[in-house]
Amino acid sequence: MTELAERLLGAVQGIRRMVRRRVRAEVPGFPLPGAQVEVLRVVADQPGIGVAAAARELHLAANSVSTLVNQLVDAGLLRREADPADRRAARLEVTGAARDRMTSWRRARTGLVAEALTGLSEEDSAAIEQALPALEKLMGILKEQP
Repeated sequence: MTELAERLLGAVQGIRRMVRRRVRAEVPGFPLPGAQVEVLRVVADQPGIGVAAAARELHLAANSVSTLVNQLVDAGLLRREADPADRRAARLEVTGAARDRMTSWRRARTGLVAEALTGLSEEDSAAIEQALPALEKLMGILKEQP
């Protein structure tokens, strides 16, 4: 199982690295660090989430996420609003600029991988498709672990 784990991690990390490099070259605007992109994804998926909840979701320290949020607010990509139920707490929302940028990233990433998939044989494409449910389950297991 250790060899399988190493091969899987190597393949996934390599794919992510290549996609990230290529997309950064294609999508206009300054590149964002991966941690900032992850914060944007969490906030886009859960509008109104607080910093502490985002930190739990990302398995990061709250002060680290707070720093990332401050950077994204300064960049005009996140909006922080007071929680009406608790004025001390902040609720986070992505801005229109962030939504546009995320749409561009998603389109570029998807297009890049879809194009690369056409270079595979039908058998290899089918094998990847058949592996996706198991990979999604693995992701869920890893997410549940402390």
